[in-house]
Amino acid sequence: MVEAAKILERVSPLADQKTVSFGLLPPMTRLSARGGAEAALRFSRAFGTSLSADALKATQAGDRAALWLGPDEWLLIAPLDDRLAGSIEGGLAGEPGCIVDISHRQVGIEVTGTAATEVLNAGCPLDLDLAAFPVGMCTRTVLAKADVVLWRLAPDHFRLECWRSFAPYCFDFLKQAADDCGC
Repeated sequence: MVEAAKILERVSPLADQKTVSFGLLPPMTRLSARGGAEAALRFSRAFGTSLSADALKATQAGDRAALWLGPDEWLLIAPLDDRLAGSIEGGLAGEPGCIVDISHRQVGIEVTGTAATEVLNAGCPLDLDLAAFPVGMCTRTVLAKADVVLWRLAPDHFRLECWRSFAPYCFDFLKQAADDCGC
């Protein structure tokens, strides 16, 4: 009788169910940081987290993140703070570089669930398999016809940054893709 108990496992009738959810993230400060290696060091000190020198990698410290977008460009994301851009720019101390507040331009969309990769791949040409696009990776890409920044936070958790004017289009696309995937 003991061996029969080992063989019989209770499995949820929904264990194989694909799930996905997405939603608009709260307003954040978003800064475009541009500069060379010395400027990146100064940005890091003033922002409170290192700026990755590794291509396509994001770094995080608490509630702040720096996403590598190019050899001399990062997207900095932090809680709302109207003074942040000025304080980081002041930390440059004459070093060539610039900070532009793009908070008004962009919004964040969170995409989570067992089918998050499948839903995003309905409109994103990248290979989002975990081996090809691991946790911590970020890049500019497209979702259907919208330019976006995509960042993988966990195996089934993504953050998508898009221009505010494209947010309704991105939401509608994600809804349709989720329906098509049976989520």
